[in-house]
Amino acid sequence: MSTNFDEKENQDGCLSKLESNKVGEVITEDQLHRDFKPRHVMMFSIACSIGTGLVIGSGSALTAGGPGSLFLAYALVGIAVFFVMTSIGEMAAYLPMSKGFSGYGTRMVDPAFGFATGWNYFFKYLIAAPTNLTAAGLVVQYWRPDLNVAIWIAVFGIAVVSVNVLPVKNFGETEFWLGMIKVVVMFTVIIVCLVIALGGGPNHYRSGFSYWDPNAFKEYLVNGDKGRLLGWWACMCQACFAYTGTEVVGMTFGETPNPRKNIPKAVKQTFWRIGSFYVIGVLVLGMAVPSDDPRLLGATEASTSAAASPFVVAIRNAGISVLPDIINASLLVFTISAASSDIYCASRTLYSLAKDGQAPRIFAKTLDSGIPAWSVVASAVFIGLGFLNASKSTSVVFTYLVSLVTIFAVLNWVAILVSYLHFRRAVKAQSVPLNTMPYIGALQPYGAWYALFVSLLVIVFNGYDSFVHSFSATTFVLKYLGTALFVTNIGWWKLYRRTSYLKPKEVDLITVDITAQD
Repeated sequence: MSTNFDEKENQDGCLSKLESNKVGEVITEDQLHRDFKPRHVMMFSIACSIGTGLVIGSGSALTAGGPGSLFLAYALVGIAVFFVMTSIGEMAAYLPMSKGFSGYGTRMVDPAFGFATGWNYFFKYLIAAPTNLTAAGLVVQYWRPDLNVAIWIAVFGIAVVSVNVLPVKNFGETEFWLGMIKVVVMFTVIIVCLVIALGGGPNHYRSGFSYWDPNAFKEYLVNGDKGRLLGWWACMCQACFAYTGTEVVGMTFGETPNPRKNIPKAVKQTFWRIGSFYVIGVLVLGMAVPSDDPRLLGATEASTSAAASPFVVAIRNAGISVLPDIINASLLVFTISAASSDIYCASRTLYSLAKDGQAPRIFAKTLDSGIPAWSVVASAVFIGLGFLNASKSTSVVFTYLVSLVTIFAVLNWVAILVSYLHFRRAVKAQSVPLNTMPYIGALQPYGAWYALFVSLLVIVFNGYDSFVHSFSATTFVLKYLGTALFVTNIGWWKLYRRTSYLKPKEVDLITVDITAQD
């Protein structure tokens, strides 16, 4: 099959018109505009992966497993996430699609698998938005504990929805500068923690690796080796939440000019991002603050404000009095930016599902600016989940939402990896030379198998704590609800649409629905 396109570029080098007269995606109306600039994509891929999971959630993991378990878990999950990203990069470079991850699931595996993947991704970001807005409200309580968190959920919710109805180039510019703030803050706190560990703080205490002995691998929930194993596993599960959002760059496919060039470029930055922000970050954190610090233990159990951040605890212990307020203000930027990108991802996923006939067609409608307005509105409605705080403790609701987000996120990784492995099988079966592919990920496809193994382990055993001491039905449901929904969606769509599993030689590796510019 061949595809003929009529292209016209505007002065930004972005595709302004794309029409197909035979096969592929027909772009006439109700289409996303390719107005993301390369620097927007680069920063979006970096900024979306830096959030409360790293800056705050790492504290709970440190107290549960100790610095050794924390470092090992972040390194192992980080390697898995890197292979998830290179899997996206290979598929996007060879067959760029505007339908995101669900499109690859449909095209490489089975339409039912694509359906389940798209809705899982949508569910994930529906939950992530109120999670981050709840965190934003808790951050403000650092200064104003007298005001209810629900007030800030409403205020910040209106703000992030407003940003999402801007033309995508304006949205990209906003996220670019918010992302720059995130990067600067993370580099700052990592350097400060390193200086503190080397004795450069006001207290001049050189801790080095002294906090690793004897608590590098702590016991958790039970005593002995089993307790140390559970401590490490608690760090593994928390690391998955911390890395959530790393794959978000895949949602920009439909609004990125020259995706064959720019998406792999953004993906390649993942290795350095994981190494610098995550692995080095938790390494210096374990050097700068003890895992049994009373401030750390009290803060992580109570809230998600700056008081809960292990980086802030390290700074306070060193006798630095100015930085906590600055870090807290930065955390507010982190959470609001994350909530904004959550609405973006949810709306684009719903739009893609509607374009594929897997959601009501109204959600495929766009404004003249290319914004899928109805999808944005539908995604914004679920911000109301944050108001559950009115009847439950804010920290309890936050924990519930985090549990749901984590399992949805790991299921997303599984869907990407399964689609990629089927893609590689199809490439081999159809005798496509690897040297003709625009981008080949390092150590692939073996890395994808490793990442799939780690992801499946987390999915199966993430609910371990619901069985320790006494069975917790609430914890069990929260930890396995996402998996049940994913499997159910595959099953009922297969029955409803009578879809067929695609054999390697049946996979379409020819039709192109986005023109890649050289």
